[in-house]
Amino acid sequence: MTRLAILGASGHGKVVADTALAAGYDVVFFFDDAYPAKSCVDPWSISGTSHDLLARVNEFDGILVGIGDNDVRWRKHVALREAGAAMAVIVHPRAWVSPYARLGAGTVVVGGAVINIGTRVGEANIVNTGATVDHDCELENAVHICPGASLSGNVAVGSGAWIGVGACVRQGIRIGAGAIVGAGAVVVAPVADGLTVAGCPARRLMKTNAI
Repeated sequence: MTRLAILGASGHGKVVADTALAAGYDVVFFFDDAYPAKSCVDPWSISGTSHDLLARVNEFDGILVGIGDNDVRWRKHVALREAGAAMAVIVHPRAWVSPYARLGAGTVVVGGAVINIGTRVGEANIVNTGATVDHDCELENAVHICPGASLSGNVAVGSGAWIGVGACVRQGIRIGAGAIVGAGAVVVAPVADGLTVAGCPARRLMKTNAI
């Protein structure tokens, strides 16, 4: 029996659980720092806090942080990895990942997503429902490619960046570390570290913090 522990009993955590079960895990266990005030996330019970999970890492075949916030997900991922956890890579059976792409530990690829040849995905990334990442892209750590977002070929995405729902990024563009691309944005020029952009074409809104 293969056992997966998920840290983060939220909406994204449920998606990770659903994806893991579809991908062949037999049972999932949730941990969340709101425990014991929060004791379940339908239809699963919560087994303890992140501190409890750190003490039990050897009990699971895989562990994944199911938290959407990039900064929090990365910090929890590093803490678990340094504690010796077997950080999982989970790919939904209805996603397509080229055998010539590489996925880092702690990454989840949700149903309908596509990752094409030559792409390298860092650790603790989310490639969400129906997102497409074309050939030879470089995604650093703790990136979230939101549902329906599309990266053309040779796009580089810095650590902690967030590509919003339905956004499109032109080929060869770099998205900086900690940048946010708004939902539906069309990115045709590089985005500097820590910037938020939105619109068509995407334009700067404000400064944010990079990881």
